[in-house]
Amino acid sequence: MPRAFSELTFTPTVRAHQERMGSAATYAKFLKFGPQQGHQIGPAEEAFIQARDGFYQATVSETGWPYVQFRGGPIGFLKVLDSQTIGYADLSGNKQYISRGNLDGNDRVALILMDYANQRRLKILGRMEFSEGPEAAADLYVEGAETEAERAAIIKVEALDWNCPRHITPRFTEAELRPHLNDLGQQLAVLQAENQRLQRELTELKASGR
Repeated sequence: MPRAFSELTFTPTVRAHQERMGSAATYAKFLKFGPQQGHQIGPAEEAFIQARDGFYQATVSETGWPYVQFRGGPIGFLKVLDSQTIGYADLSGNKQYISRGNLDGNDRVALILMDYANQRRLKILGRMEFSEGPEAAADLYVEGAETEAERAAIIKVEALDWNCPRHITPRFTEAELRPHLNDLGQQLAVLQAENQRLQRELTELKASGR
């Protein structure tokens, strides 16, 4: 775990629970010896981020309640802008603006990006800012999006961490399954053709009396 992520998440009360449950010594090493570049997006993170077609985003309201929503779009709609910045075109939706309003009062945001098929996930902590209007989001808008963009959403990454893969149930999208389904379809077509050939030969044998 990178030092930047543990410094933000291992608060005094969290560390008190770690002490009580016997894991404090294990996690103390991340605070002292964890990689310092835990806020930098490297090649592995960039490839992972830009291959996603959705992520979970959490904000906190003025009442103190967390709010989590799923943001989805065409693959690549979440873009890496530089080694510490990601962004996406914030599309017109149901007009509730819960996340948008929450971020006016507290610009902190937490993201979880999932790759269910390969049992991988990336956690990102950052601060969000917006540039209003579809023109501001023009460079972030991707073909295939269902609605127009209302603004550009820009996240300055403060920490990220590859999370443990345990308990991630493998799930597959249609796009991930399609090559395998195509292979099975081809195999089935060959078997059906062979079956039809054998049936014709059997019919001809019966007709000839042999």
